[in-house]
Amino acid sequence: MSTPGYCPNTPEEVRGMLAAMGASSIDDLFRPIPAGLRARSFELPAGMSEFEMLHRFEHLAGNNAQHLSHFVGGGYYDHLIPAVVDHLSGRAEFYTAYTPYQPECSQGTLQALFEYQTAICRITGMDVANASLYDGGTALAEAAMMALRITGRNRLIIDGAVNPFHREIVRTYLANLDVELVEIGPKLGMEDDLRIRAAIDDATAAVLVQNPNFFGSVSDFRKLAADTHAAGALLIVSAYPVALGLVESPGAMGADIVVGDGQSLGNPLSFGGPSFGFIASRKEYIRNLPGRIIGETVDGNGQRGFVLTLQAREQHIKRHKATSNICSNQSLCALRGLIFLSSLGKEGFAELARLNYDKAEYAKKVLGNLAGVEVMNGGATFNEFTVCLPKIAEEVVTNLLRKGIAAGVPLSPYYPEMERCMVVTVTEKRTRDEIDTFARHLEGILCS
Repeated sequence: MSTPGYCPNTPEEVRGMLAAMGASSIDDLFRPIPAGLRARSFELPAGMSEFEMLHRFEHLAGNNAQHLSHFVGGGYYDHLIPAVVDHLSGRAEFYTAYTPYQPECSQGTLQALFEYQTAICRITGMDVANASLYDGGTALAEAAMMALRITGRNRLIIDGAVNPFHREIVRTYLANLDVELVEIGPKLGMEDDLRIRAAIDDATAAVLVQNPNFFGSVSDFRKLAADTHAAGALLIVSAYPVALGLVESPGAMGADIVVGDGQSLGNPLSFGGPSFGFIASRKEYIRNLPGRIIGETVDGNGQRGFVLTLQAREQHIKRHKATSNICSNQSLCALRGLIFLSSLGKEGFAELARLNYDKAEYAKKVLGNLAGVEVMNGGATFNEFTVCLPKIAEEVVTNLLRKGIAAGVPLSPYYPEMERCMVVTVTEKRTRDEIDTFARHLEGILCS
């Protein structure tokens, strides 16, 4: 079978382009680069036909473990995606990676983003939201930057129970700025915020927390919000969106800025991406939101229309004042989030959250009854909880993988003192039989 070349240009077209540039060959184009610095080979494999390529990728995909019982979370979750999400988001009207640049020609996309913003405001309890960000970690970092701009202060306090990956992103954003980042070590099993409240002073711009936190614990941040505001600082809450169907919204608890990762809203796991980040705030901070905000209006004939209302991108304002993190391709993921929320509706969203809660509570009870297993969370949890084992958690997880069970996230890579602990996640997709099988195999490994 022949292997067609990658470049679609004919030899005649190549000669024509070279003649227009005054070059006699392709090598002439690279002549300004010293010979010793030119690539000797790009090490590209030979071209393949479509059939050969499909066969190759099917073979590679077959190396993955495809039938595991999935109890892994830690920021990305195995939720059911209704078929309507794939169907509608794949329609030609929507299926583009790009956000609109010609508002008058993109009314459908702008309306979808406007409704997405509305949905995010409703589940977070906030006044305004933008048209999405890259992911939950960068959304948290952008929220921290907002707080620095709004307060004019340079000290941030972040709870050690915030997702470790997101804390790393915040540290990276702040690495070259004159900002003091104070990390409060986590207190596993004691879900209060006394240590965080004690660290707040009059130089603090914001306090960054997560609900539920990385260990699965749910907190009431009302006291923390009051103390934070009394010091003139802002409270930033990173929220797991599915939990907001059951847990009181961050806005009701007094948060000033709410962020999170939207993967669990109708986006597949896909080895960790792509996803989208959401960010919402109180109205007075709207001009500090990064990216774009879509607004609703009427045209000269009184007809309803949608417009790009605020755009803090470097393309539209002075570069040094830009707060850009729009990331075009996340718009399609945000659209999937909107379709997911719309297909469930208010009652369906609450039912989904209740299913997650109930199944996790069953798993927590079953695993907690095993000899030597201790559930470490002291209060309420939502679809995740932390267990401490009589053996090294990473070894237990490895052994359970051989039984077809992805048991959880061992904590030692992020919290070295917790080498016997792991976070177990239970979504609505896990059955009672899967949970019982998990418990039975875990008991067998711990007794061996």
